Amino acid sequence: MTRLVTLLTEGFADWETTLLNGVGKGYYRMETAYATPDGKAVTSMGGMNVTPDMAFGDVDPASFDALIVCGGTRWKQPGAPDITDIAKRFHAAKKLVAAICDGTFALAKTGLLDTIAHTSNGVGYLDETGYHGKKHYRDTPQAVTARHIVTAPATAPVAFMAAVMQELGAADDQLDAYVDRHAAQYGRAAKSGAKAA
Repeated sequence: MTRLVTLLTEGFADWETTLLNGVGKGYYRMETAYATPDGKAVTSMGGMNVTPDMAFGDVDPASFDALIVCGGTRWKQPGAPDITDIAKRFHAAKKLVAAICDGTFALAKTGLLDTIAHTSNGVGYLDETGYHGKKHYRDTPQAVTARHIVTAPATAPVAFMAAVMQELGAADDQLDAYVDRHAAQYGRAAKSGAKAA
């Protein structure tokens, strides 16, 4: 069974990964778990209280197929958690690493975005991380997938969900129809995520 673990911090952005976890668990029978920096409960931007399954330090790549980094206000604050070790261990184990919004800010600090195509909340948004991947930045409203890493801006939770599902081998007609319905409300054709080399 496919297992996802989502990293949450105090002030996490509810909408960014709730769709992914809801679709994964509710429709594709994936197992979902949540981790916080110290294993203690956190409250989202919208006031949702979450009691996690574990602390960041207890997350073992051998137990999961994907590491999901949810955005939120904490990632850009002084003393923000450092996810370098956990993200690099997942990537080295050839497990999916996915980040959305300020989760991409945390991921940029790990060095994993230095040599691959990626996106975030806008051109220059990741510059203060000190990363070296600016020439690989893609200014797109969609999710970007490259070398088993998915990144997305805050405004793309549907594309983020679809790109993660695709990387996990769960893309099917049902998923396509779901994404198309979301896109239809804007009168646009759906795109599940931009692939990059």
